[in-house]
Amino acid sequence: METHNAAEKRSLNYQELQEYQQNRYPFLLIDQVDEVVPGRSARGYKLMTLNEWYFPVHFPGAPNMPGALQIEAMAQMLTVAITTLPGLKGRYTRALDYKVRFRKEVVPGKKFELEAEVLSWRRGICKGYGIGRIDGEIACEGELLITIPEILDSFTPKKPA
Repeated sequence: METHNAAEKRSLNYQELQEYQQNRYPFLLIDQVDEVVPGRSARGYKLMTLNEWYFPVHFPGAPNMPGALQIEAMAQMLTVAITTLPGLKGRYTRALDYKVRFRKEVVPGKKFELEAEVLSWRRGICKGYGIGRIDGEIACEGELLITIPEILDSFTPKKPA
């Protein structure tokens, strides 16, 4: 990830994060945003406790975070990188596509570190790259495509009535 001027950077605690991310417990998969550079990148974490709703069923005796939720956590971090841009606070996003590789299990008792970088942002579509780490090792990484439907719709040709 790139380094930026300290004046551009900021952090978001759990309460502040909810102003920029539409998901709420139990589907908000970020606890803290340590650094966000609006329109460029965001990084933070999720503390993985045995109390997470998915651990008892995925899998009994060997709990780990489902891959779909790892993808969602990276997409949520990418959402923060976009919705912190001026005028986008509180906007809803939707996932369009992803290509992700899983390398290491995300298990209870660990800190799931998340990073997202904006590769392009145009007409309501954001292409980005996300990485999730456990103990400094890559657990998952991939390309993500999200949209802010309200913006995208304004560029979509309308069908005649």
